[in-house]
Amino acid sequence: MYENLKIDLHRFARSISRHGQEADDLVQDALEKSLKEPGLHALPVYKQRAWFFRVMKNRLIDDRRKDQRISEWEDEMDFPEQTLAMNRLEVAELLSHLTLEMGDLVFKRYWLGMTSREIGDQLQVPAATIRYKLHFAIKKLRDILEDE
Repeated sequence: MYENLKIDLHRFARSISRHGQEADDLVQDALEKSLKEPGLHALPVYKQRAWFFRVMKNRLIDDRRKDQRISEWEDEMDFPEQTLAMNRLEVAELLSHLTLEMGDLVFKRYWLGMTSREIGDQLQVPAATIRYKLHFAIKKLRDILEDE
């Protein structure tokens, strides 16, 4: 079945995705789902093609929505502009109130500009865990800044 549709599937995936790797991921995901569909191989070729196209398009929409939610959530966590105007000594002193791990996360996210996904890949933990820990680190930093 895949051999008959391979060219069409890759062409469609490339036309709706941003780059080749994303297109390959869409095709792979659709193939994995096709293995779980019991009656798919019995359908005519044009219906198989339509099924694959619909699965790939839905997956792409889901991925884009998820990326949008994550980026919106990360934008909400950003520090206000006035705290970014601190000098290096003030920043170092402020980060010293956090644990080493939390200070490292805040430094990587806000001073190196890394995303939670990049930090998670580097530390081999899920990006959601990084965002969760950053949330509490920022809350603690805000409490410290309010007290001063």
